[in-house]
Amino acid sequence: MNILVIDDETFVRKLLVHQLGRMGFERVQACASAREALSLLEEGSAKPELIFCDLQMPEMDGVEFVRHLVRVGYEGGLVLVSGEDERVVQTAAKLARAHKLKVLGALSKPVSIETLKRILADDQAQSPAQGSKERKTYSAERLRRAIADGELVNHYQPKVEFASGAVAGFETLVRWRHPQDGLIPPDQFIPLAEESGLINELTRSVLRTALRHARAWGDDGYPLQVAVNVSMDNLVSLDFPDFVERALGEAGIAASGLLLEVTESRLMKDPLTPLEVLARLRLKRVGLSIDDFGTGHSSLAQLRDIPFSELKIDRGFVHGAWRDASLRAILEASLGMARQLGMKTVAEGVEDREDWDFLRIRGCELAQGWFIAKALPPEQIADWIADWEVRRPTVVEFRA
Repeated sequence: MNILVIDDETFVRKLLVHQLGRMGFERVQACASAREALSLLEEGSAKPELIFCDLQMPEMDGVEFVRHLVRVGYEGGLVLVSGEDERVVQTAAKLARAHKLKVLGALSKPVSIETLKRILADDQAQSPAQGSKERKTYSAERLRRAIADGELVNHYQPKVEFASGAVAGFETLVRWRHPQDGLIPPDQFIPLAEESGLINELTRSVLRTALRHARAWGDDGYPLQVAVNVSMDNLVSLDFPDFVERALGEAGIAASGLLLEVTESRLMKDPLTPLEVLARLRLKRVGLSIDDFGTGHSSLAQLRDIPFSELKIDRGFVHGAWRDASLRAILEASLGMARQLGMKTVAEGVEDREDWDFLRIRGCELAQGWFIAKALPPEQIADWIADWEVRRPTVVEFRA
């Protein structure tokens, strides 16, 4: 692997080159400035597959250098190194990722050889085919046929109570079972549905199926709430509350058995119609959850204006909050605000025991994430519930 190290501090630069050499990397080139490195990249004399770049450098800092990496079409890995405040380093890493650069890590000085080994091991563990796999695109007409032909399938991710571990319900996550391409995740077709005006057909199909499954669970002795994601584009249809009421009646499910998770992926031109639709849904006793709170357009203004019954904290503020002071502050403020507004709280992205214990101590009510379960096809739900009941006592055991 060709590696390029950029740092204006001589000692740090030489130390990093030495550490990489001890790990068996011999083709390491070092530059004392970002301008020097950029010149080598532009003229083609340096063709690194991995760059270690300091953020705080004279003439051209690391953030500006990232922009130039995008301009010259750099496709290798990038590790940001700095003695700056951790929040500054993380912001720079997010910026680089937003530019579609392959950021392997954001490290604080001095960098230990153990940290280097972990970063490089993670990089080498990634399959080359994974990075080069092309993302397929589909036409609106093909998606329309998929909806009509029943190719969309629902998977369900459990939500459980922190206090008792009892299963509280499931969030519906739609997939496209393509005859040739296999199971397609929602991020590859939901934006298309919104842009092409198919989101109403898609959402209504998903909701009817979710209610049928919820009725089947109830008949099997598991009367659990089911949550369905709705786009703000669904809420410009004034008949949407009446459709929901009819669908509930057809499935034999009480309105309290349905929760609609509202995600605002883009600003609405007409905010009054969604407000009317949401108010009517609450009058019908359908639960409303503000999804991905703290990201996108989910805001305090929405909490003020819309009668949400649940606040769902985005995974970006949940996973690892126990070790990150910034995330912890945002998380605790969100929990406190929800309590004062009388809203139920759900933490998305509970990925490990540390996340679970941290959120439980702070009084969050519901957990969702891979620590509990991934999204499951409906035929696996009964077996998962049985398995969870066996595992549950050890999960809810308090750890100080």
